[in-house]
Amino acid sequence: MPKPSPQGPTNGFRASRQIERITVSYSYPVHFVRDAFSKDNKLIASLALSTGESGPFRVLFFLDSGVHEAFPDLAGQLEDYARAHPEALALAGPVQAVPGGEAAKMSAEPLMAALDAMARARLCRHSFVVAVGGGSVLDVVGMAASLVHRGLRLIRFPSTVLSQCDAGVGVKNGINAYGAKNFLGSFAPPFAVVNDSRLLTTLPQDHWIGGAAEAFKVAIIKDRAFFNWLARNAELLAGRDLNAMEHLVKKAAKSHLDHIATSGDPFEFGCARPLDFGHWSAHRLEVLSNYEMGHGQAVSVGIALDCVYAEQEGLLSHAELKKVLAALSRAGLPVFSTLLEARTPEGKLAVLKGLTDFREHLGGELTVTLPDGLGKKIEVHAMNEAVIEQSVMHLKKLAAP
Repeated sequence: MPKPSPQGPTNGFRASRQIERITVSYSYPVHFVRDAFSKDNKLIASLALSTGESGPFRVLFFLDSGVHEAFPDLAGQLEDYARAHPEALALAGPVQAVPGGEAAKMSAEPLMAALDAMARARLCRHSFVVAVGGGSVLDVVGMAASLVHRGLRLIRFPSTVLSQCDAGVGVKNGINAYGAKNFLGSFAPPFAVVNDSRLLTTLPQDHWIGGAAEAFKVAIIKDRAFFNWLARNAELLAGRDLNAMEHLVKKAAKSHLDHIATSGDPFEFGCARPLDFGHWSAHRLEVLSNYEMGHGQAVSVGIALDCVYAEQEGLLSHAELKKVLAALSRAGLPVFSTLLEARTPEGKLAVLKGLTDFREHLGGELTVTLPDGLGKKIEVHAMNEAVIEQSVMHLKKLAAP
């Protein structure tokens, strides 16, 4: 037991101080499979039993309404899976439907519905919550699971390219509130993540390719070889080649996981967020579009804008910029939006508010990650508004057919 450290008189009062250092180690597996919900696939059951405790464990499934629409038999398949593995799993209630897409995060209602379901199921801290869905559904269910008994065991099944690459393998949950993206949220590492590529096969094209933006994001600032692979295989990705997409997901997910594990700041107490490259404008574009623009598409435009800005500042060559824009375009991702030209009543670019929002979300001083050549990054603490204006105009010309 550490001894109190006497501080002596302080303004007439005697004070002492005791400092405790608590170190907590987290680990969780990320699996890459096809058809994890087949009764013959023992992965989910083995994950539950990996605790070393005696089963069965109570489990409650949450299913994205969009995934249910694409796979009408999946809810029954989830329940059948639990019944087929009674040594590991005991159903705590029927499969819970959650509205898919950004709508799930736009109010507290889906969050409260998830909390109500967990309360009715009488889950304990040894119970499991299994969430199957896109990033928004994983955010909502993950946040609810992090609040119940201060944390339930969460197994995520990301169902979109975007969530399999990024949010689904990370440690964050959040919902939108007070006009800001992810204003409310929590940090809570999952128990496990299962990236099942079968869930990707029915995605509409904009969701299929939108997630690839997160792979471009991490490649441009961290991995030039991966960027070159993306550029070479852009048409295959746009053409829905599942093998190519599985490779993209594995590489992007590994890059995100490596950053979380080795950055020294998994819970983001610092000011820098390298993996939010392109996001200061992307989040604002989503708001300006009333969330009609998909997150992946907004990130692609944000990447393009920041790459043009980097070229204007001498960080990227013109050839490198053209290579980025060409690869994004060949993959079917947008590089420009007319929302970049929207202005406030005072005449300023409306997207510039994204810098203020970004700084507030980060905390501390503004820190924006930019490419410093392909595959490398630099962090800057100010963005020149005049250069952003020039970058928007330049990007519009470069994106013109």
